[in-house]
Amino acid sequence: MSKILVVDDEADLETLIKQKFRKQIRGGEYEFYFAENGRIALEELTREPEIDIVLSDINMPEMDGLTLLSKLHELSPLVKSVIVSAYGDMENIRTAMNRGAFDFITKPINFEDLTLTMEKTLKHAKHLKETLQAIKENNILKMYVDENVLNFMGNKEFETTIMENETIEATVVFIDICGFTAISENSPADTVVKMINTYFDEMVKEIMAQQGYIDKFIGDAIMAVFRGDYHLDRAIDASLAVCSKINSLPPIDDQAQFRPKVSIGIKSGEMISGNIGSASLRRLDYTVIGDTVNTAARLQDAAKENEIIISEACYQQVKESFKCEKVGDISLKNKAKPMTIYKVVE
Repeated sequence: MSKILVVDDEADLETLIKQKFRKQIRGGEYEFYFAENGRIALEELTREPEIDIVLSDINMPEMDGLTLLSKLHELSPLVKSVIVSAYGDMENIRTAMNRGAFDFITKPINFEDLTLTMEKTLKHAKHLKETLQAIKENNILKMYVDENVLNFMGNKEFETTIMENETIEATVVFIDICGFTAISENSPADTVVKMINTYFDEMVKEIMAQQGYIDKFIGDAIMAVFRGDYHLDRAIDASLAVCSKINSLPPIDDQAQFRPKVSIGIKSGEMISGNIGSASLRRLDYTVIGDTVNTAARLQDAAKENEIIISEACYQQVKESFKCEKVGDISLKNKAKPMTIYKVVE
């Protein structure tokens, strides 16, 4: 549902809006909020931080629309605004745009034009929020998350998002390129970098195709995380696709004639998601930690070439969807009892 705040001192506008958009309101597509001036609008935005766009008049008592635009950027930088005013002269339009307005509509309102403008503005606002979420999940800022970056990316709202620490249910996948260490020791640096970047790029495509995100690159390995519905199933689908894709790649370097293989460990369960690192160094990684993550890494260590290793608990969840073979019991670091493991065949 899209949330829209209408700011106007004309009393009959609220009734008109509700009449014109009654189908969208009844269908749960739009939810409207109303304020008669900029001051009340700011109070409403504080109470309802999920508001997507603001439709505002210019000439209003207590706080006019242009002043509201200046305050809006400070309070809710992700909220997009559209000026709806009878003052359609170029000076007002330029002032509104310079203060961050996304668009401008003149009165009397053409509701067909207003509808199209709202849809366009809502689409832009949604895209912006999705982009910020992608930044968080794909760790684009993980190397340099400090106060200056957070302020630049959107004040308290973005800071709350990127700095949120939580316990989540997810699946972690470790994918290692087998035998690559020997190649890196005996091939030119340019060749090594070209090869590993090519392999990583192919793996990332398959991971992202299953809505996974890359937590980090660790030497010649990838740590990926899958959240949401069927996260374990999607992690296994991605892993199978990675194996198939990597096995089909031709040698990149004629001299090395290296044909890559991967070994994969997968563990699903509870883990902590948050910013881990050094505040004094100003280097924080938005990552996941916990026993589930550690176990996934240990399972990858136990995997051989072209093997996808999972725990018995994971096997019980997916045995009806994937063909698996029992490998046996293995001892893992910091585990008192051996763990029964399975390999996914198809």
